[in-house]
Amino acid sequence: MKFRYARHTNNLDSLISFYQNIIGLEKLGGFKDHNGYDGVFLGLPNQDWHLEFTYSNNKADHHPDRDDLIVFYLDSEEEVQTIIDRAKQADILPITSQNPYWHENGIELTDPDGFGVILTVNSSN
Repeated sequence: MKFRYARHTNNLDSLISFYQNIIGLEKLGGFKDHNGYDGVFLGLPNQDWHLEFTYSNNKADHHPDRDDLIVFYLDSEEEVQTIIDRAKQADILPITSQNPYWHENGIELTDPDGFGVILTVNSSN
């Protein structure tokens, strides 16, 4: 099984910058004017998952709540800290997670669309 998380956005360039420059994902591909949509695929090479963000003249109408999260399981606390340092340099500060589990076991950032992004260490390492 492969996994793709797809989201329409009004902030394509900001999302690309956030997920590449802060989170550390790579651009795996993309498209321009495909039936009126532009899009990008972000992830890590040779993985069975990626994020897809699209933009069109149809405006996105998101209403994320504090429990709408993307969770990244990293290999070490050092990797988490590297991302937090990049976020702080971009004036993106961690927030307190609504869910006590994530507040105790991760760090939450907010992406340009207002969705939470959790950084935590993979406990199976």
